[in-house]
Amino acid sequence: MIRVYDCRSESREIRKITVDTRSLNLNGFLQVVRKNFAIASHELFVLVTTDRTVVDSNKFEELQDGCTLYLLRHSGQALPAATQEDINFVPHYNTLIESGTYEYFAEGQKSLPCSLAELVDNALSATANNRETRTIEIRMLFDKVFGKPAVIVLDNGCGMTSKQLNNWARYRLSKFARENSTFESEKEKYVRPAPIPRSLNSDISFFGVGGKRAVFHIGDSVRMICKPADFPDVHELVLSKEEFKKKEQNKEDVYKGTILNRKPGDSSHVTDDERFLRDVIAEETGKESFTAVVITGVCPEHIDYLKQHFDGWTRELAHIYHYYIHGVDGNDLRSSCKKSDNSEVKIDILVTLREKPPKSPRVKNLREVADDMQSLYINAAASKFEFGAFTSNGGRVDGVVRYHPFLYDRETYPRDPYAALAPVDDDDFENESGSLNQARGKRDIFECYWNGRLIPYTTVSEFDWCSRPVKGATLPEECYFRISGVLFTNDKFLVNASKLKFMDLELKLKSKETIFSPGSNPQKPSKRGNIQKEFTQWLQNCHEKCDKQVKFLSYIETITRTDMSTKRLQHPWAAFSSIELDGKIYKTGQVVKSQKTLPILYGSVVRFLLHGTHDCDVYATGGQVEIRREPKALYDKVTKIIPISKIDRTVTDESIMKHIESDIDKLPEKLSVTWPEGNVWPKNAVCPAGSPFGPLKVEILNRNGHPISSRINTGGQKMGIKLSILFKIIHHGLKGDKEVVCLVAPYVAANQGHWFRKIETLTNLGSYTLKLNTVLNEGGSTVYGDKQLPSFELKFTVKEGAAESFTVGALSSTLRVGVPFNIPLQIKDRYKHPTAPPPTLQPVLECSDLELTYESVICNGTTFIIKGVKAKGKVQNYQQSKSYDLKVSLPGLKNDMQTIPVSLLPGSPHSLHVKPDTDPIKVENGNQAAFNVEVHDVAGNITANPKQIVRCQIPGLPLVVADCSSSGAGQLMTKSINVIIKNGEPHMLKAEFDLPSMKHIAPVVINLKVMPSSRISQLKLFCQGEEKLELKNEDRIEWQAGGLLQNLFYKLYDESVADVRITAEIASSIKVNWTPDVNQRSLVGGRLPDVQVPTQAMEEHFYQVSYQDLSSSFTIVPLPDEPARLKATLPQNTLKLGEVFSGHITLELVDQYDNVTRGLTPACVKSMTVEAEGLDASSITFKWQESSSSVAVTGVRFHSGSLGPREICFNYSTYTERVIVKLTAGVPSQLKLVSGPEQPLQILNGHGIPTPFLVQLCDEWGNPSPDQRVVVELRSTIKVSTNVMSQPVDAEGKASFTVNGVKGTKGYYQLEFRGSFNSKPIPGPSVNLTVIPDPNKPAQLQVNYNTSATFCAGGTFPVFSVMVVSDEGSPITTFNPADLSMLLWEGVSSPSTSGITELKCNKPMENENKDRFYFRNKPIPERAGKHTIQFLLRFDQTEVLHGAKMIINVVANQAVKLGPGSQPPTPAVSYSTDISSRVLVENMTLKIMDKFGNSAGHNLNGKVVVSIRCADEQSRSLPLFEGKTSTVQMSLNKGSVHINRLAIMENSPGENGIRYIVVLKAEVPICASSLAPFELPFHFYNDVDNRRKMAELSRKKDELSAAVARNEKTRHTLMELRGALTTQVQNTYNKESALKDELNRINVRITQSLPIQDIENLLKEKTAEVERIDKMPRRVCSISNNFSGPDVIGMVGHLAFISDNDAAAVISWQLGSDMDCVITRTTEAANRIHHDSAGTQQVMAFDSIFVQQGDRSLPHISNGHKLFDPPGHPVYAKDLLIFPHEQQKCKIVFKTLLGNTILMDDLDSATAYRKEVVRNKIYCPTILTRKGHRVDSRGKFGGVQNRAPPIHKLKVLGAPLPRHYYLLKEQIDVLCQYRSAVVKREQAESDLNNHLASLNSPQMNQKEREIEEIKRQLEDIDRQLASATVRQGKRGPENTGEPSGVVTKRPRQTPRDPPLGF
Repeated sequence: MIRVYDCRSESREIRKITVDTRSLNLNGFLQVVRKNFAIASHELFVLVTTDRTVVDSNKFEELQDGCTLYLLRHSGQALPAATQEDINFVPHYNTLIESGTYEYFAEGQKSLPCSLAELVDNALSATANNRETRTIEIRMLFDKVFGKPAVIVLDNGCGMTSKQLNNWARYRLSKFARENSTFESEKEKYVRPAPIPRSLNSDISFFGVGGKRAVFHIGDSVRMICKPADFPDVHELVLSKEEFKKKEQNKEDVYKGTILNRKPGDSSHVTDDERFLRDVIAEETGKESFTAVVITGVCPEHIDYLKQHFDGWTRELAHIYHYYIHGVDGNDLRSSCKKSDNSEVKIDILVTLREKPPKSPRVKNLREVADDMQSLYINAAASKFEFGAFTSNGGRVDGVVRYHPFLYDRETYPRDPYAALAPVDDDDFENESGSLNQARGKRDIFECYWNGRLIPYTTVSEFDWCSRPVKGATLPEECYFRISGVLFTNDKFLVNASKLKFMDLELKLKSKETIFSPGSNPQKPSKRGNIQKEFTQWLQNCHEKCDKQVKFLSYIETITRTDMSTKRLQHPWAAFSSIELDGKIYKTGQVVKSQKTLPILYGSVVRFLLHGTHDCDVYATGGQVEIRREPKALYDKVTKIIPISKIDRTVTDESIMKHIESDIDKLPEKLSVTWPEGNVWPKNAVCPAGSPFGPLKVEILNRNGHPISSRINTGGQKMGIKLSILFKIIHHGLKGDKEVVCLVAPYVAANQGHWFRKIETLTNLGSYTLKLNTVLNEGGSTVYGDKQLPSFELKFTVKEGAAESFTVGALSSTLRVGVPFNIPLQIKDRYKHPTAPPPTLQPVLECSDLELTYESVICNGTTFIIKGVKAKGKVQNYQQSKSYDLKVSLPGLKNDMQTIPVSLLPGSPHSLHVKPDTDPIKVENGNQAAFNVEVHDVAGNITANPKQIVRCQIPGLPLVVADCSSSGAGQLMTKSINVIIKNGEPHMLKAEFDLPSMKHIAPVVINLKVMPSSRISQLKLFCQGEEKLELKNEDRIEWQAGGLLQNLFYKLYDESVADVRITAEIASSIKVNWTPDVNQRSLVGGRLPDVQVPTQAMEEHFYQVSYQDLSSSFTIVPLPDEPARLKATLPQNTLKLGEVFSGHITLELVDQYDNVTRGLTPACVKSMTVEAEGLDASSITFKWQESSSSVAVTGVRFHSGSLGPREICFNYSTYTERVIVKLTAGVPSQLKLVSGPEQPLQILNGHGIPTPFLVQLCDEWGNPSPDQRVVVELRSTIKVSTNVMSQPVDAEGKASFTVNGVKGTKGYYQLEFRGSFNSKPIPGPSVNLTVIPDPNKPAQLQVNYNTSATFCAGGTFPVFSVMVVSDEGSPITTFNPADLSMLLWEGVSSPSTSGITELKCNKPMENENKDRFYFRNKPIPERAGKHTIQFLLRFDQTEVLHGAKMIINVVANQAVKLGPGSQPPTPAVSYSTDISSRVLVENMTLKIMDKFGNSAGHNLNGKVVVSIRCADEQSRSLPLFEGKTSTVQMSLNKGSVHINRLAIMENSPGENGIRYIVVLKAEVPICASSLAPFELPFHFYNDVDNRRKMAELSRKKDELSAAVARNEKTRHTLMELRGALTTQVQNTYNKESALKDELNRINVRITQSLPIQDIENLLKEKTAEVERIDKMPRRVCSISNNFSGPDVIGMVGHLAFISDNDAAAVISWQLGSDMDCVITRTTEAANRIHHDSAGTQQVMAFDSIFVQQGDRSLPHISNGHKLFDPPGHPVYAKDLLIFPHEQQKCKIVFKTLLGNTILMDDLDSATAYRKEVVRNKIYCPTILTRKGHRVDSRGKFGGVQNRAPPIHKLKVLGAPLPRHYYLLKEQIDVLCQYRSAVVKREQAESDLNNHLASLNSPQMNQKEREIEEIKRQLEDIDRQLASATVRQGKRGPENTGEPSGVVTKRPRQTPRDPPLGF
């Protein structure tokens, strides 16, 4: 049925009809419409849907039943009036089958027990009225023998009728709205059950949703089988996900079904895969009523969980239904016989699990579970406290609180089996640290039950009456952590539909209207405080009677224990000096005995230890004791820390001391030393070297003189400490003591002692000491138990023996001939010790080949010296020493002879020898003279000595020297001797040799005779022509250019001017410089090569002939030849287009060698012409040049033609000359843009243009000009940032500009390129660009808050909501909230960084706007005055956006007190007549202030009443003010009063040394509350001196107290900082751990924290892989996309990827012109782009696209069934697209562009497919093939129009990146976060460690000591002030009466403050 509205007429009322279209097509339908609305045949109209889609034949077929159509004149006509449209909004079936998945929000598989509990709830409700046992069974069949896996829940309840079963199937049909009968008369309303204990009424099947959620959470299908009582039929209902899906696909009603009614036991309808149902149905026989819920399609993960965690989830079920199973008192296993109530019906909940054999079935009755939490709580409790609660709406709660006591060494509070066990820190610790987390820890107290059933995810932490009071608590805090509880509510309290959470329980119970009452059957009391009182009393009784605890007394200090392996347990530990345990006091130093330790310990108490921060007496649940084992000497001060519970409290002190005394006899006391062989060495004995020592026997004795078998028996398994004897002999030498013997002897049982053998090695001389020490075998220590072990000592001396031998001392390494030397001899005894020589020794010296003599001998102690020994003889020359054996004998000694090897060298210089020794020596002229020289010693040996220089002097020659220092000989070689020899006669010279450094050696003179030489000395040249011509040296010759100079000869002459015959050797040395090619045979004949004259005229050339150092030269000048051609010389090779040559062109006549001739005349200029392409001949002239006989051509210019080489032709007579000139670009005159980004150009504000602009410089003809003198400048109407704003062009005339950023408002702008050349502008191109706002760039911070709020000091700021506004104006929420900060500082100017408080934003609340950031509950500064608030945002790592500064005025808070601006010092006064001694206050101003010290009484007036009271509140005599008054009144004006002076009267009453207080109280009538007075203490004395002294003490006390207060403040600040740093470290650890888990999730395995370098390496590896993938060749779309922005989705060609190349080519071709279409989000954005691009860019707005609902199946599929088997693998083209961004929008866009276009393999398949589709009378859309063919929707194919071109000619869609690429990008992103987290964690750890180090620094410890000293001084001052009373009694004024006699009370001392303890 279709409803049609006639809306054509605007004046007529809208009419409507309803048409049945079941048998109509479009034409028939139109006829019905025309008929009903009387539409004429010629009248035009359209039918449209409500979304204005025009109805055609295709759309008509798609119309659904119940739709609405409009009859209009045209499709755009507006409706004349409102119309109605029927819709159908039946919920999707996912509402039913997937509701459980979303509802059970518990993680992992823990949701399964909750879903099974929903089914048990229904079963409990069904069995509520059973009179016999209520049985519920959960049967799990996971064995394939029974069919597919199934979970079955069966009960023996009342069953359901078919109507009730229908009600069960209806979703969210609660029991309050159910109709239990088909007939109105039989309907029954819901009746609430009567109240019963614990609300165990089984009324827990409530909402009508739990069962459906549960079954579809467990599986995919459920079969409900039920039989009601008194009914014969069994009803079955099947619901399945698959059936729902089929109905939806077939457009059937999803929420319709059938109920199968059958007889019991009939299983004929059961299929084989559910054969297990046959057994279930077979069990129906004989049952009166039942219900079975059969769930199939169980998820495999659920099956695994149910198998593997059978015990766990059954325990959770037992916990949920604990009180239904066990009754109101629960599962109390300690009772011998459980209470039974015959009125209660037993409930059995059975769970069975059948698995594949060989695993046997598992069966568990939940009654047998004993480890669920309620069972643990009940059985661990020592007492319970019951109470009730009543709400205003009738809600009732029964509550139980249970106490779990501490028993000696452990908490009995049960552990949660569902929670992971905490790691055990230390075995010895034994849960005794006193930590609050040992009992309940952070768990809430109360578990909550609703109608007797556990609501698992709601717990209640505590109520105010059962929490520990903040003040006045008498019970230890840990008592409140030993209670557990349970709440039983009725159904007046709301729970959610899944019964997982209460909705309002805690809110109602903590309401003030809720009434609590103690007792098991509570009544409503009148006062709420009764329950708190009774609970506290009950808890007190539990603590006193049930807890077995320890009381720690006399706090000593707080320590850190390094013996604890767990770092967090090392500090703090409080040390105490005594404890009270079981009524007995244990103190430090008391002897105790341990029990249950190995070994049993006897010792004295060192201290008692309790973990935690304690500084006074405290109760604790345990602790530890440090015991020093006794006796100390036996156990070496060994201490052991054991639990206090292991102290033996039954042993007596006498038995302990007896055991200790018996252990003392185990200690060694002395040594016994004996000499078995009798050779006793007495004390201080002197013995010769080598005397034997020993043997020795040593025994160890105790104090009674009895041997102790060399061990200290300490007990235990090791049988004591073994002892040995350490034997040492120490030699006391000059260099110190040296240990020469060290032996250790163990105990030898056979010899009954320690034995040491004989020692014969004491041969060294000097003093010795023998030391025997008792040592420990392990470690070798000589001390045990602070006591030296027994020892023995013996001193003796060893001396030298008689002389027996000698040794030769050190001699000189070099002995010289004739030079005397000494021989030292050392006399020694038998052991080589030096000893004195005998007096009659005479030496004997012997050596072969040498003559030896000596002068004398001398003795010096143990040394014997032979003096003046000389040796003479021949030795080797050249400093080579010769070895000799020198024998020295001393007759009379045992060893009387020694042989000394000596080396002898030549002696000192004596004479000089020269060789050859002939006279004279002949030398040829021109040669060198050589001489050999030697230096001899006195024996004729060649000797070498320093500075042994020999020189030779010859007249006319340089001095020659030879160094003979190293060898004693040398050679002298003179320079060549060249003298002038006349007439061939020899020339005589003298040579003199000497040693200048040795004047005692005579010089040597030798004669030289220089002979004549035969060497060549002259060279002459000749030219043989008609006559012989000699060419003189340096002659000048003129010759024709290019000619040949022939017949040249040369001759050679010697020194006597005689011809020298030219030999081949001589000829080879003849060199000429004009040719390298010389004929050697001609040279031998004296002939020289011919000379080729140069071709260039007027160029002189130099020619030379040489022989060795002889030469002769001449010069040839060439002359020009006859003219041969015309030559043109250009002034330059290049010429700019349009310019004239800078100089003239020269024309000349030249010969064949280009030599200029004189062939041109002045008349020739008329015959010359010039020709060239593009030549401007208008200004060419020819001018004669007389000086050079040439013609100058000027005015040559080109005005057209191409650039490059250009030929110019000159003509004269018969001569023609062609020259080439390179034509270049003309003068720069314009700029052209040769490349840049595509236009129109759109840029986001703040972004750059990645494509550079390339500008080309050109001349006026458009030719590129490379003139680098031109500078190009970029100008813009908007602010742009570039690398350079102006630059010269490069060598190609180009300039590139890259725009890095553009900043400006939205609008249109221009970029202009302008050039300049010599200050002249050059025009250039302009580029239009559009700047659009950046939606992701923060531009402004908008702050909203209550501007009318008053900022009271110390209060809370109103909520600041901050919106980060983008450049576009839209809010931004994508940044990290931690980057947004609120800065607050005092004053209006910008302070330093330290004065700024930075605050962070809070998490938004549910009702708050998500596009804003909220700063909530931020504290207002405590100081009143002007303050500044500024918000800032950090983004892009370095960018900071500041908001506007807001100046606020912080006003004072509520007035609370009267006080001064600064605290005055404590005065001390006396009753003196001197006014200065009686002044209490002087020049002090008091103001009314708030609690922060701000002036708060500007509008308050009144008075101030001044009085005096006593500090100790006792009745005493009070001083009086001046005027004998006890009070003084002052005027209070505008909240202020000034006191000029306030003093006591003369002889004022008062007690000497008493501390009084001046009270100044403000009385203001209009003040709502009383103001705290200002109190000033002062001291009163009866004499001036004492007052002054006490005044000074008071002043000092004030100063010290201020110092202590400052220190406490600093300490508090440091402790807060430590806590903050610790929290920061923990937070960074948590962040790092979370990121580590995330990395493991994305396949980056990290098992432990990585160092930064490893993370960097991993990042480099991943980044390199990404870059490699990026660089891989991949198909990309070649269309440039110049449009972007928040309203632009993108260009079609860039919105999708296709993997297959063939498919990409043909689909891109099909899209055709749509590829470059820009898709915008809004029509406004589309219009803007259309306008910006001047209509050249095609656009499409997404909001104007008609969205077709649903996706059609392929044409060959109808109603889910194939009509035929299609060939060619048809698929919709749009389904092959991959969308990287905005998938939903892109899917709609391409669905619009491609429609239902199909892609197939080839053309044959396409045509065959279309044929079959059409044959089935189905519309076939366009078909594309992977080969590039197209069959359009009309069936047309073939031709060029229907064939795609090759892919390289197409603009194709790109190919997607591989999936691994995106995984790598995600890994890199998370790794970067992980690296940042590691850096922050390391920084946080460093900050914390540095802070802790500073807290424990020496400076801080010194500060702590200083504070302790200050406190000690304060105590001393307090004592002095307290004892300052000079006399007892009181002082009164004159005639005021007798003294009162009141005794002054001693001031109470405050407890000593604890140490700083940072």
